[in-house]
Amino acid sequence: MKQKKGTPGYLDHQLKIEILKAIVSFALVLAILFLGIMQTGSRLNLLTIVAILGALPASHVLVGVIVRFPHRSISDEVAKEIQEKAPNILVIYDLIITSSEKVMPVDCIAISEHTVCGYTRSKKVDLVYAASHIKNILSQNGYTKMTVKIFDGYTPFLARAEGMNAIAEVDRTENREREEQIRRLILNISM
Repeated sequence: MKQKKGTPGYLDHQLKIEILKAIVSFALVLAILFLGIMQTGSRLNLLTIVAILGALPASHVLVGVIVRFPHRSISDEVAKEIQEKAPNILVIYDLIITSSEKVMPVDCIAISEHTVCGYTRSKKVDLVYAASHIKNILSQNGYTKMTVKIFDGYTPFLARAEGMNAIAEVDRTENREREEQIRRLILNISM
């Protein structure tokens, strides 16, 4: 079953897929290497060169495993609680926001009107940098006057998401398409 990017469980699912791809890639490289050695009796053959060249894309897949390995998906219970507390706003999960300088895991981002707020359980994320990076990407794409805040505490994030939900419930403007475009932008800067 394929997991969509931005849904709970995406990071764990992608890690399993990346590990499987790495195992298959390196198994093919080793199979080609051993086939060449068995056919010629020496490692000095054309299949050895093919195996060495095949190790490059296999190593690229392994880098994906190494980058994803320390990051885990948000728990189903937490995702369910967020969805129950904020059913009227757009919420995306399991993000690893990337910039040219940093890799920042963000468990959840809520989007409503001109407000984007996120939650990360990682204490290593520079919250101000992450928020300004997302805000810069949004403004470069024409979404100005956005408020972006990343929280490292679950309770303050949930309170903000509930507040955003209350505003969205009262002021039901039809901004779903705009929020969906913001969601796509954020997913584009995420692994």
